[in-house]
Amino acid sequence: MSAPDFREIERQLAGTRALTDLPEAHGTLAGALCSSSAVTLQDWLREVFPEGVAGAAETPMLTVYEWTRHVLDSGQLEFQLLLPDDEEPVAIRAAALGQWCQGFLYGLGSNPIPDIDQLPEQVGEIVRDLTAMTRIDVDEAESLEDNEQAYSELVEFVRIGVQLLHDELAGVREVAAAGSDADDKPPSIH
Repeated sequence: MSAPDFREIERQLAGTRALTDLPEAHGTLAGALCSSSAVTLQDWLREVFPEGVAGAAETPMLTVYEWTRHVLDSGQLEFQLLLPDDEEPVAIRAAALGQWCQGFLYGLGSNPIPDIDQLPEQVGEIVRDLTAMTRIDVDEAESLEDNEQAYSELVEFVRIGVQLLHDELAGVREVAAAGSDADDKPPSIH
């Protein structure tokens, strides 16, 4: 299953009253899916479109939701961050990566998870690294090639880290789902 077309979905979002751009919205979805298996398309759309109107973006957002859920659940390391294409300047892509990480942390924290310090050490380290990446900046003193290389390495780190977090938090999601079934309350991202 191939990744959704970033440019097309971003174009569709531009004509709506979305609260955020695609990178942050996708990060929010990925984070929420890491911490809860009960997150629905409607839960996510309410976060992105608080007025409840996705308009023409609803179908592309459904594609993003289904693709993201599928690739994370598959465990095949097919997950990709929805970020601007490589034709965009590295500063724009780096800012989008920071937004993606910010959205991810928001989504991850939107569902009850154990104290990060109680999880495997690697999980806590990844969350701390993603927190630092929300402040990512391009070093203008470095060459374009060095910045491109650093950006590519960071994207790959985040991609693998998110898949690892999803896999490591599987038990947390199962416990939360069992508790949610017992409470019979609908889940929420916020």
